[in-house]
Amino acid sequence: MKKIFLTVLISLPIASAWCCTNLLVGKSASTDGSTMVSYSADSYALFGELYHWPAASHPEGTLLNVYEWDTGKFLGQIPQVKQTYNVIGNMNEHQLCIGETTFTGREELADSTGIMDYGSLIYITLQRAKTAREAISIMTDLVEKYGYYSTGESFSIVDKNEVWIMEMIGKGPGRKGAVWVAVRIPDDCISAHANQARIQQFPLNDKENCVYSKDVISFAREKGYFSGADKDFSFTKAYAPYDFMALRICEARVWSFFNKFYKNAEKWIDFAKGDNPDNIMPLYIKPDRKLSVQDIMAAMRDHYEGTYFDMTVDIGAGSFYSPMRFAPLIWKVDSVEYINERPIATQQTGFTFVGQMRNSLPDEVGALLWFGVDDATFTVYTPMYANMTQTPECFRVGNGDLYTFSWTSSFWIHNWVANMAYPRYSQMAPEIVAVQSELENGFFKMQLLIERKAYELLMEERMFPMTHKGQTISFLTNYSIKEAQNAFSTWKGLGERMLIKYTDGIVRKEENGQFKRNEHGNPISPTRPGYNERHYRMIVKDTGDKLKVREF
Repeated sequence: MKKIFLTVLISLPIASAWCCTNLLVGKSASTDGSTMVSYSADSYALFGELYHWPAASHPEGTLLNVYEWDTGKFLGQIPQVKQTYNVIGNMNEHQLCIGETTFTGREELADSTGIMDYGSLIYITLQRAKTAREAISIMTDLVEKYGYYSTGESFSIVDKNEVWIMEMIGKGPGRKGAVWVAVRIPDDCISAHANQARIQQFPLNDKENCVYSKDVISFAREKGYFSGADKDFSFTKAYAPYDFMALRICEARVWSFFNKFYKNAEKWIDFAKGDNPDNIMPLYIKPDRKLSVQDIMAAMRDHYEGTYFDMTVDIGAGSFYSPMRFAPLIWKVDSVEYINERPIATQQTGFTFVGQMRNSLPDEVGALLWFGVDDATFTVYTPMYANMTQTPECFRVGNGDLYTFSWTSSFWIHNWVANMAYPRYSQMAPEIVAVQSELENGFFKMQLLIERKAYELLMEERMFPMTHKGQTISFLTNYSIKEAQNAFSTWKGLGERMLIKYTDGIVRKEENGQFKRNEHGNPISPTRPGYNERHYRMIVKDTGDKLKVREF
């Protein structure tokens, strides 16, 4: 039979170390019974756009081209399945959502001959699986058959009922497959991972809550990574042992999330600081209260404010108390290495989302991806229903790229606004956040109304399938597109206003939301706020009397 070749993905991001963060919430730990997972895809070489694979039927014998998500390198071909599902971003029509963070681990275990990289595993599986358990089975079968191309990876695999973390690493060149373990997060708990393997000991005889490759322990013994009793085996210690950066740059992000919702998280502060690797933080905790979608959005915008790691208080924050630290993450002074803190929110994010899956609603309505582009600090999480059949122009794949600016691309407009704000953070951020909050609060106010209407349409559709087919998804598609484009237009207007107000280091005066004019209708003189006292004292310390005003 004739072979048909299909491409997995045309976006070509390049991974970098310590990128990406996932936060996870069980259904009994959320305020509305939803499961949730968040993701920030952090890479300086990743363009923020909303992927879409329509549901499709494929002839027998169809082959699927697999390209590495990070580079676009062609890796090989695998057989396509007969039926694939609709996928919007990282969520499919059956309320399955998958995220990831790279932990690298033992670099000798990477297999350059494999076909399946971590990105292809995610997006191919989303087109084939309905549940988290089915996704784990498909992903592990794919690497077993076709080899695993990537380094160590932590996957968040979440459906409308269950939350799982799966950690996977290859076996090295010439050894097809991977070793892996997947642990279910209890329904009343929260978890997170951020570029460091987190599964320590795991139950060996509880298939309901833990599954693993048959050789996950024996392979570690063979390689000399482990020599104790099976019950003492730690996936993390065997395949991704801690160093200072693993704790301070990676586990510190997890700690910051736990610290927001668990009053005793301070007991792990020395672990997060990189001072005590033996005081291991657990894979999951039971929070002191239940979490909302808004809580997760706020957590994705975290810069360690109010903690030991607070990035707004040291001299690196500059005169405007900025939490941003530009690359590189590691730097030297007099041959001594230092670091910048690495928070959850970071400027190099391509796209970010909060996935909300709800077993109380039909899949057509319950599968909701709150999607945003660029830095979570200033993104607008916009409701994208995972059964939608089109994507908004502002998020569309191909509307600009990293080397092609587009005035109709949300990614570029958000970067424009954010990069105006970074150097003058304390002045500009409050105004940006006010608009951000207004937009997102508007979405939440509309959500119940929209979903009630969608549910009514779905009931009609089921009663009268011949005349009402597709009306629910059409309604939600139109709503998602409209809100995304409205948010885009608002953000573009915000950028224009911020440029006018803050140009050249001044601040133009306002009254009742309008720039002030004199009695003749012309612009009045702006304020010249300058810098804070600490900044001026630093200049004096550095320059002495050079700039001092002197009397003749």
